[in-house]
This record gives sequence, C-alpha cells and structure tokens, in this order.
Amino acid sequence: MSYDNENIFAKIIRGEFGCIKVYEDEKTIAFMDIMPQADGHTLVIAKESAETLPELSDDGAAACIQTVKKIINAVKIAMNVPAATVLQLNGSEAGQTVPHIHFHVIPGSILSAKSHAREMADQEVLKGFAEKIIAALD
Repeated sequence: MSYDNENIFAKIIRGEFGCIKVYEDEKTIAFMDIMPQADGHTLVIAKESAETLPELSDDGAAACIQTVKKIINAVKIAMNVPAATVLQLNGSEAGQTVPHIHFHVIPGSILSAKSHAREMADQEVLKGFAEKIIAALD
C-alpha cells in the first residue's frame, strides 16, 4: 500500500491546511474533528507518513499513545465527562475516512455519539471546545 501524501492530514502536518489545534509535539498533532461525533471530539495523528496502525513505526505508535493519554485527560476535564472513547480504524473497509493513521478521542460513550463523519460542525463552537481542552492540558 502506498501512502497518499496529498491526504488532508498530510497537508495539515505540512501546514498547507488549517486545523483547530489543541496540542503538538515533534511526533504528533491533536486537533478538533470538524465532523465530530460528540462535543469535544478530538483527533490525534502521527506526523509519520503511515496510513494504518500496522504501518506505523513502534516509536510513532508509542508517541501517539502518549498523546492520546494526554488528550483523554484534557477532554474529560474540559467537557466535564467521566470517561472518553478512543477509536482507531484501520483501512477504508473498517470505516477509516482519511488514509492517515489517527485516533479519535470522543468524550463520553460511543454508544451515545453521533455517526462518524456525517456533518460539519460550526468552527466557532469547535474553537470554544479547543480553548477548554488547551486549558485542561496546562
């Protein structure tokens, strides 16, 4: 499988497309999902060029999990929920809509969440959630 360098997440990593960022380090970026399943739905992506988890290096996978842990804690505080769902899809047949490794951190239970990638959220509302998550990371 060859990696598509023109996918939207690759463009975000290169700074060619904007996002509402809540966290970044040398190996990962976390930002608001523009088609959220719940208020505060945040994505964590590796900066490494990999489509699925099996294609990601062990170092990249470890970095993603470390960031996912930080984002879970911040999302729970920011959105005032006791739990969060972490979802990671591998391949379009599994429902992956962007061909770049990413993790969904969804406040609360996936059982009460909206369907995946169905409707765009208001950007100003997302910015408000991002501010709360950023504050909770500090």
